[in-house]
Amino acid sequence: MHLTLDEQIRENNVDNKLLEVKGLTVAFKKDKVVDDISFDIFAGETFALVGESGSGKSITALSVLRLLPNNAKVSANQILLNNESLLSIPEYDFCKIRGKRIGLIFQDPMSSLNPVMTIGEQIAEVMKIHFDYSKEELTPAVHKLLEQVEIPEPQRRINEFPHQLSGGQRQRIMIAIALAGKPELLIADEPTTALDVTIQAQILELLKTIQKKTGMSLWLISHDLALVSTMADRIAVMQKGKVVEIGSTNHFFKQAKHPYSLKLLAALPSMDSCTNKELKKIDNNETPLLKVESFKVYYPIRKGFFKRIVDHVRAVDDVSFELKQGSTLALVGESGCGKTTLGKGLVNLIPTTAGRVLLNGIELNQLNGDELRQKRSVIQIVFQDPFASMNPRMLVGDIIAEGIKALHSDINLVDRQQRVANLLKQVELPESSALRYPHEFSGGQRQRICIARALAVEPKLIVCDEPTSALDVSVQAQIIELLQKLQKEQGVSYLFITHNLAVVAEIADEVAVMHKGKIVEHGHVEQVLTQPQHPYTQSLLDAVPVLAD
Repeated sequence: MHLTLDEQIRENNVDNKLLEVKGLTVAFKKDKVVDDISFDIFAGETFALVGESGSGKSITALSVLRLLPNNAKVSANQILLNNESLLSIPEYDFCKIRGKRIGLIFQDPMSSLNPVMTIGEQIAEVMKIHFDYSKEELTPAVHKLLEQVEIPEPQRRINEFPHQLSGGQRQRIMIAIALAGKPELLIADEPTTALDVTIQAQILELLKTIQKKTGMSLWLISHDLALVSTMADRIAVMQKGKVVEIGSTNHFFKQAKHPYSLKLLAALPSMDSCTNKELKKIDNNETPLLKVESFKVYYPIRKGFFKRIVDHVRAVDDVSFELKQGSTLALVGESGCGKTTLGKGLVNLIPTTAGRVLLNGIELNQLNGDELRQKRSVIQIVFQDPFASMNPRMLVGDIIAEGIKALHSDINLVDRQQRVANLLKQVELPESSALRYPHEFSGGQRQRICIARALAVEPKLIVCDEPTSALDVSVQAQIIELLQKLQKEQGVSYLFITHNLAVVAEIADEVAVMHKGKIVEHGHVEQVLTQPQHPYTQSLLDAVPVLAD
């Protein structure tokens, strides 16, 4: 009998299986979200489960850990951990496995960490549950874990709260909590989705180092195929609750067979997209749509009993650039460099310190009241988190129509409804979406709704703040294609804020690189991404995950 590559791997490692899952099915009411799947994870290996949002990846992991809500119906032929069945273990005894033998890193550390407990207390909590540490032993053990995940100044950080740490540091704390139980298997659920490329590279390198030292297995759940190609030994692809392809990483990227796998690979944004990209024919004598001059946003630092201002945080520090009609300028850099602050400042959503913002020759930051409100029909913003930026109690049709009512009060109800229907069609959503609520849509669909809302007032410029950062590669490709199509049809310009340089290569005409509040490099996309001049730009490009050979 001819064995597939994955069957050969299984046969060769038959005595080395750490986790065995056979015939796992998970249903909510009558809907199967995981449908009769089977896979193994071997000792010491990195196993990646990939697929789009809603494919069942996270549900699979949570079902193994028994962390699903009570309305979930879970069944399986077999779930073994080191040949021990997990199906027959009572819940009380299972608590000794969850967090100890199997650790879990959640996708969003801020929502997973307790905001009123110090990070030291949260790490120590795991140790107290699973081990007999004395009070004298706990603090040094926590220090050691903080050092292991490379948190600077652990003596000081141990008493800090989650909100006092950066996104990358919070993710390191989540890793420390997961490692506190000394697990045989660590499940990492999208551990780097919203992180900058440099922080992402650090987190992945950290996981590799820890895995090498401890010999634990790593179950990586991700939609980032470039990341997976550098980390995983084997890959399983999930689609609509089923595992449609499984095999070695090398085999997958060179000889993937399933149409869905090929679709995911085809949707990957490529840094090569910028090569030979034609410069758009723009009249250089034409007045730029947006002109930013010496723009500054400073926040005061106050100290002492009287809270006197002793210094300033220079979030945006003397930034200048121009954006022509019908073109896309990408603003890139790490979190905290000032990208989002600049974007919000341009549309007057936050107070600014100095500088000028000229929109079609009119100084935008000198307007207020009705004058500013009317100019909001020219410049709009699409936020990173579409769900948080929409009112959950409003129907989608009312959300899209809100701007039309505010800025075009002369348009009657019937015409408004027709415009909403046309906008939904433009962003490739059914007309019936108008009568549904935001929570009824996927992440990609919600982002389309936000784009429709921005387009409703017929703007000339849209500030896109990380609009694809948390989306799957296929959905991300759809959003990029949609934005490009709208630009071609309507001549809309984009200030595209992102940390994903592969997306920049796909969509941008020009790139501005921000570092510590300043633009350190600016030029045509091909020049910046293939021949970077500034050391910071070079470090960003070096950190971009690329498909392993």
